[in-house]
Amino acid sequence: MGPEPYNVQLFFGVYFAMTGLHGIHVIAGMSVIAWILVRARRGDFSPAYFTPVDFTGLYWHLVDLIWIFLFPLLYLIS
Repeated sequence: MGPEPYNVQLFFGVYFAMTGLHGIHVIAGMSVIAWILVRARRGDFSPAYFTPVDFTGLYWHLVDLIWIFLFPLLYLIS
């Protein structure tokens, strides 16, 4: 085994912070999607009122878009 790579603690600190923060947002998004599903089954939404569904979709795609940038930053850059 050779010497420890330079700033390895910093890399793994940022790695776990970013991955953990993203995981928290994914769990929050899944909870909101489940809440929207329950409300949709009750018939709370119609063509005249669908704003919560729209905002939930926007939030989920924002979390997805951020992961598209985090993945190459954390996993593919050596």
